[in-house]
Amino acid sequence: MARLLYSATMSLDGFIAGPDGDMSWLSAFSGPDPAVDALVDEIGALLVGNRTYRGDDPNRGTDNEGAFGGAWCGPQFVLTHHIPETPVPGTTFLDDLDTAIAAAKQAAGGKYVNVLGADVAAQCLTAGHLDEILVYIAPVLLGAGTRLFLHDGGTNISLERLSTNESLAATSIWYRVPR
Repeated sequence: MARLLYSATMSLDGFIAGPDGDMSWLSAFSGPDPAVDALVDEIGALLVGNRTYRGDDPNRGTDNEGAFGGAWCGPQFVLTHHIPETPVPGTTFLDDLDTAIAAAKQAAGGKYVNVLGADVAAQCLTAGHLDEILVYIAPVLLGAGTRLFLHDGGTNISLERLSTNESLAATSIWYRVPR
């Protein structure tokens, strides 16, 4: 059964995007990373928030455009309240979280559904659907922007660390979300 994995690169001060969704800071931390390369092969579908889907790709217009620096391709499911009238090949737009998760899991087969976007990840976590979190911590301080998670309510959610990895570009920590 497919599992939901939220993966993101985060600044040391907790931001996955700079002010106004700026993602250009990521370019300094991209490059060969065996852990990322291995992850890409384990992803069967993407579940993407609308802001992330329409957002700032630091590789836009290059061969590296898209998820994981262009290394991943496959079905995308975009959670949005604004479904476009014109279809986009390889992309399904849905306005219901549970429906989007079910469709993405079916498309992923036994592989991961990789969640992209802080808001969608928070919705998945709140609804009890998020299975794992993989955070790449980049050695940079952004000072403002989009947080990795905004968790309303102030309740603690304990995570189980699965692994850590260090590369030249970032340190990664992989967690399981206990149920």
